[in-house]
Amino acid sequence: MNNPGHLFIVSAPSGAGKTTLCKALSEHCPDMQFSISYTSRPPRGEEKNGDDYYFVTKEEFIQGIERGEWAEWAEVHENFYATSAEFLDRTLASGRDILLDIDVQGTRQMLRRYPDSITVFVMPPSFDVLRARLESRGTDDRDIVEKRMTNAEKEIAERHFYRHVIINDRLPRAAAELISIVKKYRDNA
Repeated sequence: MNNPGHLFIVSAPSGAGKTTLCKALSEHCPDMQFSISYTSRPPRGEEKNGDDYYFVTKEEFIQGIERGEWAEWAEVHENFYATSAEFLDRTLASGRDILLDIDVQGTRQMLRRYPDSITVFVMPPSFDVLRARLESRGTDDRDIVEKRMTNAEKEIAERHFYRHVIINDRLPRAAAELISIVKKYRDNA
């Protein structure tokens, strides 16, 4: 029987660069399984169902809650997000490592169910840089950017319960740091 896989959880405030860092890690570790979240929000830009997220209706999402399908779930910025419990259990039992890109609230839920998870929090270099990143996206109106900034303050205040914290001031350096953290755990398996 294989040893159970590792569950790597990466969290960050919106705009801190966690998705970009997770993509860099996935390219470096192509055998690692990336967990695709479910969401009730509509796709943005070029996002595709099954590649970026599984897009479901709010009604479908709520039915998933009632059936106990989610290992964690949250309502963030008026939309629901979740991780499939069946996918995690099956993949970890097979000995494969999983990468999760979820928020602070989801991480707390995951640690109750998977206490050995390796958690990484990605910090922006400053609040000014974070605001500039959010505004440059051009996907959210001013009110949503302000909500994201308020949430960022709360999320950053929670970074102390993560095993590792990375400051994403320079993308290549931050990506190398994330890869190094993951490599350390995988090499010691």
